[in-house]
Amino acid sequence: MVMAAAGAHRPGPLKQQNKAHKGGKHSGSSQRRAGGRVPVKAQPRRRLRDLNRVDRRHQALQLRRQRKEAVLAEKRSLGSRDGPPHLVVVVLLHSRAAAQDSLRLLQSQDSATVRADEGGAGGFALLCPRLKQRWRFVTAQAGDLHAVLDLAKVADSLLFILDPVDGWDSEGEHCLSCLFAQGLPSYALAVPGGTDLPPKKRIDARKKLSKCIEKRFPEAKLFPLNTEQESSLLLRHLSSQKQRHLAFRARRAHLLARAAEFVPSQDSDLVGTLKVSGFVRGQTLNVNSLVHIVGHGDFQLSQVDAPPDPLSLNPRVVKGQKRSQQDMEVQDDSVNGAVEMEEDVKVLMKADPSKQESLQSEVVPDPMEGEQTWPTEEELQEAEDSLKANRRVVKVPKGTSKYQAAWIVDDGEEGSEKDDDDDEDDDMDDDLMEEAVSQEGESSEEEEGGEEESETMTVSECLRDEQYDEKMEEDEQMLERYKQERMDEMFPDEVDTPRDVPARVRFQKYRGLKSFRTSPWDPKENLPRDYARIFQFQDFSRTRKNLFRQIEKEETEGASVGWYVTLHVCNVPVSVMESFKEGKPLVLFSLLPHEQKMSVLNFLVRRHPGNSEPVRAKEELIFHCGFRRFRASPLFSQHTSADKHKLERFLRPDAALVVTVYAPITFPPASVLLFKQRSNGMHDLIATGSLLSVDPDRIVIKRLVLSGHPFKIFTKMAVVRYMFFNREDVMWFKPVELRTKWGRRGHIKEPLGTHGHMKCHFDGQLKSQDTVLLNLYKRVFPKWTYDPHVPEPVPWVRSESALPEQEVEME
Repeated sequence: MVMAAAGAHRPGPLKQQNKAHKGGKHSGSSQRRAGGRVPVKAQPRRRLRDLNRVDRRHQALQLRRQRKEAVLAEKRSLGSRDGPPHLVVVVLLHSRAAAQDSLRLLQSQDSATVRADEGGAGGFALLCPRLKQRWRFVTAQAGDLHAVLDLAKVADSLLFILDPVDGWDSEGEHCLSCLFAQGLPSYALAVPGGTDLPPKKRIDARKKLSKCIEKRFPEAKLFPLNTEQESSLLLRHLSSQKQRHLAFRARRAHLLARAAEFVPSQDSDLVGTLKVSGFVRGQTLNVNSLVHIVGHGDFQLSQVDAPPDPLSLNPRVVKGQKRSQQDMEVQDDSVNGAVEMEEDVKVLMKADPSKQESLQSEVVPDPMEGEQTWPTEEELQEAEDSLKANRRVVKVPKGTSKYQAAWIVDDGEEGSEKDDDDDEDDDMDDDLMEEAVSQEGESSEEEEGGEEESETMTVSECLRDEQYDEKMEEDEQMLERYKQERMDEMFPDEVDTPRDVPARVRFQKYRGLKSFRTSPWDPKENLPRDYARIFQFQDFSRTRKNLFRQIEKEETEGASVGWYVTLHVCNVPVSVMESFKEGKPLVLFSLLPHEQKMSVLNFLVRRHPGNSEPVRAKEELIFHCGFRRFRASPLFSQHTSADKHKLERFLRPDAALVVTVYAPITFPPASVLLFKQRSNGMHDLIATGSLLSVDPDRIVIKRLVLSGHPFKIFTKMAVVRYMFFNREDVMWFKPVELRTKWGRRGHIKEPLGTHGHMKCHFDGQLKSQDTVLLNLYKRVFPKWTYDPHVPEPVPWVRSESALPEQEVEME
């Protein structure tokens, strides 16, 4: 009993192992040759690391202590002397929010020094040597969407200013939706004002506000901001709360400009070197890597300087404090040294052209790359003979040269060329409806213009009528889109067989599949010319793991986190400096290797519940992906685990879809926001999600469904009509399998007559109300519509002109 209580016996690695019982099986020749010998037991590496219970406890305790110390070290470094200042972005969520009073209270701290930022942003820095903390506050309006999102990308904390009665308005609600989708850092909620209300109403308003914010911010605490004491409590909460990490910025160095200077180049005043000063955050900044200026593009660095820190907590630099005579003498000596340092700015590092990343984003395809050797004399003679054999006689006007005569075509050739043009149209069949609507709108505008010449009315009435007519035309187009979306839901992928063009010509690029899930499809087959311009990884996930492993091991050299540096950015347009002078934030992100190169990006998104307007595939949308924003016309496809994914014509509100575009490579994880620009310049948030993969081999398949109706029904045979309208089409599509809406499977036996009737055999008897379907498939690719320029949005206002879905009636 005493031995049992001391602990169970654990067998060692050299314990005797007897042969197992054979269980009645006949031993083979290999076992007979072994002669009953037992192989030497290999010593596993895992057994070497086996620890007893006490050692396991010690190991777990050490790991827990290391993690705790890492979190504490990060919290202490933020805003301290060695780390970057604590960046707080003040976001006004209501038009009535008292911004100036809140900032004035934050500035009125005891023994704190306030220093204003350069540029027109109106930010300031707050230095508290007594608390050994320094903050930097930047203000952003909820209506300025780009500024709020750009500042939230680099902010350590967000300070939301609420209205004491309503909390936030529609603009603030839209801003919060975008911030939550992009990734929310640490935040605090402040409520200035409300002191003019009676005490009883003040309590009721506070309860109502707490209930209002509970949906967005569960278990969040409201901080009143009316006195200096309350502002001190708020600052203490901001500095001590746990920091939230955003994945896309944690692995990249980033910087919010505090000062900037533009030096034009010798060749042109429109392009030059931009000197951006700020504190390095996130990771170590390497001078040889590229930087991305948010909203402006990718650039190279020429050098990195180390000017003196303008927000130093060193008491020798802080002026205006009372000291003894001895301290003043020490201060004079140190100030002289600081002046000498200012005069000579240290150059930390200069770019090495052999190690510097290239700005090349696309592959320049060589049209002669796949060309074979020069043809021989025999091949040239054969080609000339074939041209003579195919020569035809055409009547041409007198004086026409051979070159001009070669361009004259017969009527038959015109028809074939027209058919080819129809086949090359990769857009949806519903596009014809849009073109008709647009042509009607243009003709009506022309008629109105003709009437205006003969009418005599005032200019104001003309403008009012035109604006009203334009609004009515937009409503008609929106109604048409709702109808198309409803038709696609009721009859997915179904199209009518054309009567004027043979089906075998119209659908010649499509093919039939035995099974959409298991039938093979070569991902390298019939690729478009745009695929010659993009980059592809041999193993994207392995490259991503290697890069992230290097970042975790801190193998890069450069400016460390917390340093105040000046970056010399080459070949920057002067518009970047102009936007900084206007007060817009200037945010820089360092790029990981290959992130400037173009490829095919796939985003997994879900429809935002606040938007119900129909969004068709290949419509121009605005993407906010991680630290980038751009415009592109994407494809929508289903999110499945198979190797083929069906194209969706509309962005579905009830399912997650994959959005495919040509865009610069970005290593996940990264959030993505999809916006649609209205005609008045506002940006509506339509979908949110994340980056799924960078994979040009992801196969997106467009499906077409041809439908027919059973005309005569027998036991397992049926005569089907209205699917085709000539005998040749029936023979052409004979190998493709048929299915019905009620689950029957079959195939075409033979055509009947010359008008497209066909005899079909099924695995059971059809119902008279059943519909026979034939599925055709074609791989589709996104269009090269990438545009890095995104226009500034107009302040957002809730749209009330959108038609609700229940009002749309089908004809």
